[in-house]
Amino acid sequence: MSTAPATTTTTTTPRPSVIQLSIKEKAALYAAYIPIFAEGGVFIPTAREYALGDDVYVLLSLPEDMQRYPVAGKVAWVTPAKAAGGRTQGVGITFPKDEKSRALKLKIEEILGAHMASERPTQTI
Repeated sequence: MSTAPATTTTTTTPRPSVIQLSIKEKAALYAAYIPIFAEGGVFIPTAREYALGDDVYVLLSLPEDMQRYPVAGKVAWVTPAKAAGGRTQGVGITFPKDEKSRALKLKIEEILGAHMASERPTQTI
């Protein structure tokens, strides 16, 4: 008579990855900002594989601002490796629908000012 060892399987939700994104110049902020997301968002260059809907925790630093803004966002855009047009591989993170994120979106748009109407291409569009 033999008994097999009991196996237990637990499914745990993976912890969101943490990414620090320090944007030092307005041009880089313009390229990273994603205004087409209703709540705002940023593009983060990364070789790491993500799927749409993955949770990502971002510590975002903006030009001429010493504060780091914590954002508990979700992947809403994926640019794969070797994307058409020579686009940088990475992910677009949409900001959550909360007051802090709304304030961050307004802060970014204030920094960008007239650049918001520019026709220059960005990392996503």
